[in-house]
Amino acid sequence: MAIVVGFIATAEGRAALDAGIVEAQRRSDRLLVIVHGTRGGDEAEVDRTVDEARDLLEASGVGHDVRHLQRGSDVAEALMGAAEEASADLIVIGLRRRSPLGKLILGSNAQRILLDASCPVLAVKPEQA
Repeated sequence: MAIVVGFIATAEGRAALDAGIVEAQRRSDRLLVIVHGTRGGDEAEVDRTVDEARDLLEASGVGHDVRHLQRGSDVAEALMGAAEEASADLIVIGLRRRSPLGKLILGSNAQRILLDASCPVLAVKPEQA
């Protein structure tokens, strides 16, 4: 089995990867990390993000695979599809902190994953500074 993690080079993405590593160690599972770039980012940014994810994973000692999404891919569909393909036990995603008004509506990708994934979803927020 595996744990699927959505990773982006932000505090939220790093929190998701950290939580995924902890869960993988606890469960003796492999991680499948799906990397995507920030909005407006270029290929060089995605390459740096893939390298960052690999560096963090190598340091953890957890078995892992890293894939990156093509520009314009549907992030929610990619994460749920990867989870189905890998028969994942868990999907881990990062959530942004939101204002009181923003709390009424989750990000569309996060909401779709939480509602539509066929396995449990762990949603994490970065620690406050």
